[in-house]
Amino acid sequence: MTTEMAALSGLFPVDKTLERWLRNKATEAAILDDRTTRLRITHEKVDELFANPLTADRDAVYAKQLYLNLDTLAPYVSGPDSVKVGTPLHELAPQHIKINRAYIVSCTNSRASDLAAAAKVFKDTANANPDTPPKIAEGVQLYIAAASAPEQEAAEAVGDWQTLLDAGAQALPAGCGPCIGLGTGLLEPGEVGIRDAQTYLASPEVVAASALKGVISGPDTYEVPTNWSGVEYGYGTGAEPTTENKLSNFLQQMESLIERVESIETPKSEVDILPSFPEKISGEIIFCDADNLNTDGIYPGKYTYQDNLSKEDMARVCMENYDPQFDSITRPNDILVSGSNFGCGSSREQAATAILAKQIPLVVAGSLGNIFSRNSINNALMGLEVPRLVQRLRTHFTSPSNHTKRQLTRRTGWTLTWDIKRSLIEVKEGQGGETWTEQVGELSRNVQEIIAAGGLEAWVKAEIGKAAAA
Repeated sequence: MTTEMAALSGLFPVDKTLERWLRNKATEAAILDDRTTRLRITHEKVDELFANPLTADRDAVYAKQLYLNLDTLAPYVSGPDSVKVGTPLHELAPQHIKINRAYIVSCTNSRASDLAAAAKVFKDTANANPDTPPKIAEGVQLYIAAASAPEQEAAEAVGDWQTLLDAGAQALPAGCGPCIGLGTGLLEPGEVGIRDAQTYLASPEVVAASALKGVISGPDTYEVPTNWSGVEYGYGTGAEPTTENKLSNFLQQMESLIERVESIETPKSEVDILPSFPEKISGEIIFCDADNLNTDGIYPGKYTYQDNLSKEDMARVCMENYDPQFDSITRPNDILVSGSNFGCGSSREQAATAILAKQIPLVVAGSLGNIFSRNSINNALMGLEVPRLVQRLRTHFTSPSNHTKRQLTRRTGWTLTWDIKRSLIEVKEGQGGETWTEQVGELSRNVQEIIAAGGLEAWVKAEIGKAAAA
């Protein structure tokens, strides 16, 4: 989930719950001969971890602090079609939303404990109706895949796997599968597709209960929280403020303000440009008006492992899941502009290489997903973050006063020129429109070298060749 929040890494303080889990794994590894964790997870290493636990310094400074009161949590369902949309289960269930397919899969979930939670829904139903074996609803297909082979073995050992099979579930191989468009369980031609389907994400219990009833719902044991008014969350720690943390927050805000002022007032020195690297990049802005445009929208998962796709084919299917008209609207040397968190989701490199195959040299966004940003550099695609440009495009093209509707992909008639040497962009807002400039981050010499070489792999090969010839 750290990756989903566009962070490169996440650190969590260790607690007693984690210690109990590690102790169990250490004991399991010591007793069972087939465990590959025997050398990695031992009671000695657990002792060492908790002798010097990972904690933040008292004076640690954070860009942002958020709190979430776990006592106010209630079951949620994400969707349709986005993890950014969440609805409490007790608000969604009364809508009786029919489902066609249900999946208890994932290489990051679908552990034995998740499969046990799903199996319990069917076991509880069987106990309540002993004369009628629980079966998934007519017209629904339930697919199950364990996170790994050992997790499946653990579920089989206690009977949970068989409980799900007896209810009508179809078993898939452990690990990745339908999420990235592989194997059995995919949507068939003529069935609901990515363009008109509605996809929801929920807990194993909710998925199992929904497959059993045929509509999105919770297990029979689920009770709507009394006097529930929503999840309690906000900025800060949620604790009563003290004089100390008030002063600390004030100082942090002042330091941040000073840094912003200094960055505006201090002119940047010119960037040293490699002889083979262009000093400027210019093109017409093509605007994909969407936030959180993920890598599956950029490059569909069903093509991810098709190694025989030509560059022309990659260009043709670029953005296919986001907008099927993208291929016919765009032209070589366009500059692609989109909203915040562009390229979030999976780490597939083809999200960058398909854009390059489309002969688009530069992506500009309100913000770029960190993995996509790194993959772009590795594959010689350049990217910039310019929130102001996105805001102005939306104001101009989707403002009610202009009587224009949002288009998935729009030729804007605007041009953007990136002066790489001066770390400056210039935007011309169409014929007769305003022209404005803004400072952007520097494109360092080492990044230029990777891009000029055609990507990280080519750069590494060239460096190895130089070393061998020396």
